[in-house]
Order: sequence, then C-alpha cells, then structure tokens
Amino acid sequence: MSDSEERVRNEHAGDARAGQELEPAEALEELLQEIVDALGLDVEIEVEEREGVLNGRIKGDDVGLFIGRHGQTIEAVQHLAQRIVFPGGAARARVLIDADGYRERRAEVLRDDADDAAEEALRTGRAVEFEPLPSSERRIVHEYLRERGDVQTHSEGEEPQRYVVVSPRLER
Repeated sequence: MSDSEERVRNEHAGDARAGQELEPAEALEELLQEIVDALGLDVEIEVEEREGVLNGRIKGDDVGLFIGRHGQTIEAVQHLAQRIVFPGGAARARVLIDADGYRERRAEVLRDDADDAAEEALRTGRAVEFEPLPSSERRIVHEYLRERGDVQTHSEGEEPQRYVVVSPRLER
C-alpha cells in the first residue's frame, strides 16, 4: 500500500466510530460521502452489496467532475475504494463505483467499438488494437467478444498503457 493510500485509510479510519470497524458497505458510503463533499457535489449516494460486488452509486445533476475526463476520476475513486474498504488485498467483494449510469453508457460504447474492431479484424485478416483502457474496461471487451467464435482477444502493454488486441480466430 502506498503512503498516500495508507494516509487516506488512516484518516478515513479516524473518522469512523471511535475505533470501531465499519462494515464494508458503511465504509464505502462514508468514503464516497467524504469525496463528494470535498468536490462540492449535491448528490445522493447508494451502496448495495450482492453477489460478491459492492456497488456504490452517485446520483445527481452534475456528476461530471466525479466521473472526470475519460472516466479517470471515477476509475481512481474505484481503485482507492477497493484498497480502503478491503485493506490487505483479500477482498470478499469487488468494489464498483458508478455515477448516473456512466458505467453502462461506457460499456455500450465499448461493445460497439468491440464489434467494429472485430469486423475490421475479420475484413483485413489483421489484429486491431484498442486505445489503452483501464482493466475494468478491458474486461468488458474481452467478455463481450468471447461470445463470438470468429475472433480472439488478449491484452498487451504495461499499465497504464495496457490495451486490448482483437484478431481473427486462428483455425485449429
């Protein structure tokens, strides 16, 4: 854990009920409230845990600042939330953060891009590379294209410049 993550966790823990451990859902809600307050956003926060996923949702009129350019802020918040809510690496749930349906809208764009890349790979017979994507977005592309039998995917590069490559499936 980096020094800044440790500091944020310690500050967050200090705000928690005088040394009492918070349940993950409570910890996530408290963390999200601190972030939106610091950003000056007037939003509602919902936290729900089910099927191994801890969902934090922000709802309001102006969540663009929370989402950030190309989703960078929401991705950073999600990463930090995972580390703060489940310190030590062993997590009983995956933390997902969304703001006014951004994740589903972004997933739809990624699926459309994946279809375009698959069609281009099949048309040209060559691999097609995506722009660098965060791991959560790469996962969407891999899972979506796995359903097709005519293309295959893999990731290349080093974080944060890791990207998906779509290529025609080789005949066996």
